[in-house]
Amino acid sequence: MTTKAEKSIQVDVPVSTAYNQWTQFEDFPHFMGGVKEVRQHGDKRLHWVAEIAGVRREWDATIIEQIPDQKIAWAATEGATNAGAVRFHPAGAGSTLVHLSLEYEPEGLVEKVGDKLGVVERQVDADLQRFKALVESPGYATGGWRGTINPGQDVGTPGANAAFSSRGDSGKAGVSGKAVAAGAAVAGAAAAAAGAVAAGSSSGQESESPQQRGSRPEEDVAVVPQPPADVVRDEVVVDESNPAGYTTRTSSEGVERGGVEPGDDPMIGGGSR
Repeated sequence: MTTKAEKSIQVDVPVSTAYNQWTQFEDFPHFMGGVKEVRQHGDKRLHWVAEIAGVRREWDATIIEQIPDQKIAWAATEGATNAGAVRFHPAGAGSTLVHLSLEYEPEGLVEKVGDKLGVVERQVDADLQRFKALVESPGYATGGWRGTINPGQDVGTPGANAAFSSRGDSGKAGVSGKAVAAGAAVAGAAAAAAGAVAAGSSSGQESESPQQRGSRPEEDVAVVPQPPADVVRDEVVVDESNPAGYTTRTSSEGVERGGVEPGDDPMIGGGSR
């Protein structure tokens, strides 16, 4: 399932100035918060490295249409699946309306959660605000490319279908420490939920009604009769004297020594001293 994002912003510079600055792709990290690096290979090919919501992604893209002061359209060819276009419209004397449209395909748990929370859409809005501040800064203009690519082809606004060759290609995907932490939080929440279910099940067993407990079969308990205390002592404590007049130790001496006294409890072996 793909997601679309569309944002517009008015910048107080002529169309040519806004367009020229946008063609300086390797300057994108200066105003695109999630973009770490853009490398341009020729007029059409770009390599992107970005990190949004803790997920690091790389992709190659090709420019499929470019018309000076009007439009730049692209589509990914490898890596993260995305495509779109940016258009430039005059908005009065010395002003330009910049309109950015893109469609992307989130992959993995963190990206899909971020998509539900609108992370990328907010990122696009923040990036356009930074582009406005940058292009309106006195003396910032860094150049421009006035060439054309596929003029008259009119590809419209490319969608994810235009980036079909990149679909399912996650070989360049990477996860940062922030994404690992987010994944751990999701896993922790799942574990907590599972624990709550288990606790509820256990609680249900402990709170069964007396009728339910009464219906359960009783276990037989064997009763072993206990011999009188004097019998136990007679069998255990045996004193013998040898002809020399001294007493030899029995095998039980040191364990049981002495007789039963009043008040001793014969069931717990009372009487030992």
